[in-house]
Amino acid sequence: MTSRAPAPAARVLLTGFEPFGGDLHNPSIAAARDAVGILADRGVSAEAVELPCAFGAAGPALTAALDRVRPEVAIAVGLAGGTAAVRVERVAVNLQDARIPDNAGEQPVDRPVRADGPAALFATLPAKRAVAAIRAAGVAAEPSLSAGAFVCNHVMYVLLDAPGTARAAGFLHVPWDAEHRPTPDTPALPAADLARAVAEAALTALAGGPDLDVPGGTLH
Repeated sequence: MTSRAPAPAARVLLTGFEPFGGDLHNPSIAAARDAVGILADRGVSAEAVELPCAFGAAGPALTAALDRVRPEVAIAVGLAGGTAAVRVERVAVNLQDARIPDNAGEQPVDRPVRADGPAALFATLPAKRAVAAIRAAGVAAEPSLSAGAFVCNHVMYVLLDAPGTARAAGFLHVPWDAEHRPTPDTPALPAADLARAVAEAALTALAGGPDLDVPGGTLH
């Protein structure tokens, strides 16, 4: 009787952003990097990649990482300063409308991410199950129907639009971490909670299965 070789470890790609808007820290890449260790403790192989906060460079950097890692699950993470909970994004829109310039000085207004692309793309990460898993881990979380129109939405759209993309892909917006919040009044969560949320979202995606059949929308 021949022994079976062990199944290869699942591959997860996590991305976060460099600091932007004059900030010296971005909790998104810190959460992604810390989540790699949490996933390793669960027997999951993962890699974190920092993306430039620039419309012209973020997409190619993400695509290069996808081509190199060829992940089963890919989750991009970005900062949503002023929020008090982790937001699991459900949809990316084919629109760039930057309120501030990106780190390369570019400020597109009402331009598509891809000129011939669909108006919107939906995450293949089961968002409601991810929210439930993050909450079960003791971290505040909510589903979201808008990733904005800055580089975060751009990256989410590129991720979901990438040919041969991961089996499950999505985007998480995280608040500031309490250790680096810009002011004492800025809503924040502990850095450990942000990393735990990213890891739980990845584990939920790896588990597979349909999303929860529960209400998750808002009235406005």
